[in-house]
Amino acid sequence: MRGATPLYDGPVVDAHQHFWDPVRNHHPWLTEEGVIPFRYGDYAAIRRPFLPPEYRTLTRGHRVVATVYVETEWDPTDPIGEVRYAEGLAREHGLPNAIVAQAWLDREDVGEVLRSHGASGLVRSVRHKPGGPASVDDVGASKTLMSSDAWRRGYALLHPNGLHFDLQTPWWNAEEALALALDFPETTIILNHLCLPADRSEDALLAWRQGLERMAQAPNVRCKISGFGRPGRGWTVEDNARIVREAIAIFGAGRAMFASNFPVDSLCVDFDTLYRGFKTIVSDLPATDQFALFAGTAAETYGVAIKVSCDG
Repeated sequence: MRGATPLYDGPVVDAHQHFWDPVRNHHPWLTEEGVIPFRYGDYAAIRRPFLPPEYRTLTRGHRVVATVYVETEWDPTDPIGEVRYAEGLAREHGLPNAIVAQAWLDREDVGEVLRSHGASGLVRSVRHKPGGPASVDDVGASKTLMSSDAWRRGYALLHPNGLHFDLQTPWWNAEEALALALDFPETTIILNHLCLPADRSEDALLAWRQGLERMAQAPNVRCKISGFGRPGRGWTVEDNARIVREAIAIFGAGRAMFASNFPVDSLCVDFDTLYRGFKTIVSDLPATDQFALFAGTAAETYGVAIKVSCDG
């Protein structure tokens, strides 16, 4: 009788995680008076410091060799200050190893901010959530910032400063995202959280898949497999294997990467369950594909130096 397929035990580059200390630094959404409607519901449990020592404890049992810090909706008046803070964490703790910085692409200071980010030794990308239609039913009634001339002028400054763009937008904005990717082919776009497939009805999943397929037509688009938990429901392989496998089928392992979205996704799953789930779902894939998904694609995308081989 054949034994169970062994799970991936190679290096992990966590392609999307956050550190914060709202006691020391201003994060409007992490304050008592700034609580916002959130896709996972009540998030009081994460309105507290989350720093590298705690992250290392939570990730024991998995060979996390590097992480990508993603902007935390820090004080919007001080995007450069957040980078300096994250750089300080890296010096003190060895994490993070790359940064996705905050930038407001339609602000008058965007040139100065992007020049500063580009000069950082750790910043590889920026994120500015483009807003827009709140549901698929609203598509056509309004546009996202991706269609704004002022925002696009700021976006055009990313490539000259050596920066990628992390795009967090729902799947129903696929046409705007594809147009952005095709209009600026020199700028790599990394889709955050699989474009948020919250609705798991058959019709919604079909539309989500079609949206991803549209965006994948642009060769400069990559995808993070992360952040797709559901409120009030534990994260399981049974619930999420289809989402993961379809994303990999669309983008291929060379354009997809796993990420934890911690501490945010700690609201619906612990790190070990999440990463054992990822490893279980892809255990039948070639070793080279598994390495790409867990480490290689993220390392190449975000310029993180690791041993690039499938043997770990």
